Amino acid sequence: MSNKDYYGGGQQQYYPPQGPPPGQGGYYPQQPQQAYGQQPYGQPYGQPYQPQPPPQTVYVLPAGALKNVAALPGARSTTLNAARSLPRVRFASTSSTSSGAFESFANSRATLASATLLTVGSVAWYANLYGTLPFIGEVHANSPAEEGLHPAHYPWSHSGWFDSFDHASIRRGYQVYREVCAACHSLDRIAWRNLVGVSHTVDEVKAMAEEVEYEDGPSDQGEMFQRPGKLSDYMPPPYPNEEAARASNQGALPPDLSLIVKARHGGADYIFSLLTGYRDPPAGFEIREGMNYNPYFPGNAISMARVLFDGLVEYDDGTPATTSQMAKDVVTFLHWAAEPEHDERKKAGLKAVILFSTLTAISLYIKRFKWSVVKTRKIQYNPPVSKH
Repeated sequence: MSNKDYYGGGQQQYYPPQGPPPGQGGYYPQQPQQAYGQQPYGQPYGQPYQPQPPPQTVYVLPAGALKNVAALPGARSTTLNAARSLPRVRFASTSSTSSGAFESFANSRATLASATLLTVGSVAWYANLYGTLPFIGEVHANSPAEEGLHPAHYPWSHSGWFDSFDHASIRRGYQVYREVCAACHSLDRIAWRNLVGVSHTVDEVKAMAEEVEYEDGPSDQGEMFQRPGKLSDYMPPPYPNEEAARASNQGALPPDLSLIVKARHGGADYIFSLLTGYRDPPAGFEIREGMNYNPYFPGNAISMARVLFDGLVEYDDGTPATTSQMAKDVVTFLHWAAEPEHDERKKAGLKAVILFSTLTAISLYIKRFKWSVVKTRKIQYNPPVSKH
């Protein structure tokens, strides 16, 4: 096929960018050919040129931008009309979406309510028919007598963030434990050496430890023997085994007091209230034989009798040995026995707060003043100057 046949017969004619004159066909050199025998936009050669309108682009601006443009003179009426029409279209689309979402939400709430009513009704029907629920025992609300009277909160001298134990009270509390409590209760986690520097001197602790005989061995002859106590020995228990402890206390097992403050709800407040809470039972309250009334103990009946009375212990420092004073001192001692690291922990925490506060201040200073130049610097690239 020759160029003459290809271009619809005739000589090639080139036209300006606006296209050939009306009624004439020809070659439009400014646009590349897209297909065999066709002009751009799908118009075949040899037919009159039909100019195509340029594509229209619609820009949708937010309302804030329209307000800023509307501030310009000459564009106020146009932008305000666009701003008024845009929210109407937006609200129309939003209303349909929100109505659908509301219907879906209403349906889901209705479904949830129906399922809840069905479940509750099934549980109530089963409980009414069989009395109890499967895998769940009968649940009864605890009365104050069953759970015990809640103890009051006392202002202990070591309860503050920066407060430490009263070591004089610890010494008096150990005396109360040794003369009163040690007859029934053990202190398995406390060794003699733990008292050194806390409540007694080394010589005092050695003398107390040597008063107790410990079984040791075997010897060179293979026999066990008795020896005086040492600082490394733990405080001796009052009974050799659990059976002997129960036999001596009418079947009740006296608990170990090493962690008793942590093991009871209320901690030191509960122990103090229990030791000072013995009183006569109210009218109509029956107490079994061998039990004692105490409103702070669960069930209000405890097998341990009252052990603290005024003047029972004679303190070495001359402090009056009232019931409340002895209870306060022995509770302080038991609290120290449960947390021997109490004072060191608070000191370490205070040091850590000071250290990390200092490091935080230094870090902020370095970031703000030392790195401000580096973080705000501007890097500019200057291309090399051509030598030509």
